[in-house]
Amino acid sequence: MSVQPPRRQLSREEQTIRDYCMGEDGRRKAESTVLLHVSHSNLKKTFFQEIRLDLHMRIGTVKQKLEFHCGTSAISNRLFLYDERGQVMSECEDDKMLGYYSPYDGCRLHIVDDDPNSLSAGGWLEDVSLVTKYEISEEAYNARKNTYRKFKEEKLKEDPEWSLKKEIDARKAKAGMEPSSDSKSKIEDDEYMATEASAIKVGDRCEVAGGRRGCVKYVGKIPELPKGWWVGVQYDEPVGKNDGSVKGVSYFECLDKYGGFVRPDLVQVGDFPELDPFADLEDEI
Repeated sequence: MSVQPPRRQLSREEQTIRDYCMGEDGRRKAESTVLLHVSHSNLKKTFFQEIRLDLHMRIGTVKQKLEFHCGTSAISNRLFLYDERGQVMSECEDDKMLGYYSPYDGCRLHIVDDDPNSLSAGGWLEDVSLVTKYEISEEAYNARKNTYRKFKEEKLKEDPEWSLKKEIDARKAKAGMEPSSDSKSKIEDDEYMATEASAIKVGDRCEVAGGRRGCVKYVGKIPELPKGWWVGVQYDEPVGKNDGSVKGVSYFECLDKYGGFVRPDLVQVGDFPELDPFADLEDEI
C-alpha cells in the first residue's frame, strides 16, 4: 500500500490567505463594497458582471472607472441605476456619492453614451463584419518567409503522409501529453509498445516527459484505454490525472492527482530521486 505524503501545517497567515481564496464571493469584500452589473447603450451583446465599486465613490469617479471597462469617456455619458427587476431607480449625478442612491449587490448601472463619435457607436466594437479585413495577394504571400505554406511544403518533403494533426500529436507526446482521442483509436496492435514496456518494471524510479518524477506502479495492458502497453506512475507531486484508477477500475492506489497512465516511450527509468523544492533555500541559510 502506498504511503501518503505528509501534509504540511499551514501558518496562521497562510491559513488566512487560503480561507480568503476559498471563501464565498460575498465574504471577500468590504462592507462599503457593492457588486453591480454594468450595461451600455451601444453594446448590445456585452454585459459586465459584478463590477466592484465603493459606496463612498462619487459618481464622477465611478464613470472614470467604468471608462476603463467600456471605453466611453466619463464626460460623454449619463449613468442610470436599475434594480434587479430592471426598474429604473434613479439617474446618477456626478457630485453625489454612489451610496446616496442605495445600490445593493445585483443592481445594474446602465451607461448611455451621448458621444456621436464614440468608438462603440454603430456596433463597431461588437460587429466584426464592419471591420476592414487584412488582405494579401498570392504573390506577396509566396514571397514571405516562415509562412505556414512553406512549413507544410518542407514537412511533406520529409514525410509524404505528414498532416497537421500528426504534427500536433507528435508535439504533445514530446511534452508528455496524450494524443487526441481519435489518434489513440487508430492503434489496432494489441502489443503496441511491448518492447519499450519490457525495459520498465514496477518499483522503478522514473521521470515522465515534462519533468514529472515518480515511481512505476503498474506495467501492462489496460482494457479501459486504447490497445497496447501502458505504464502506471505514482508521481511525487500532484501533477497526475487520477488516483491510480481508470473508469472505476483500480490498478494501484495513491492520492487523487498523484497518479497517471502514460505510454512506455514517455517514461525514462533510472536514478531519479524525489526533488526537494526547498533545496535552493538551504543553500542561502
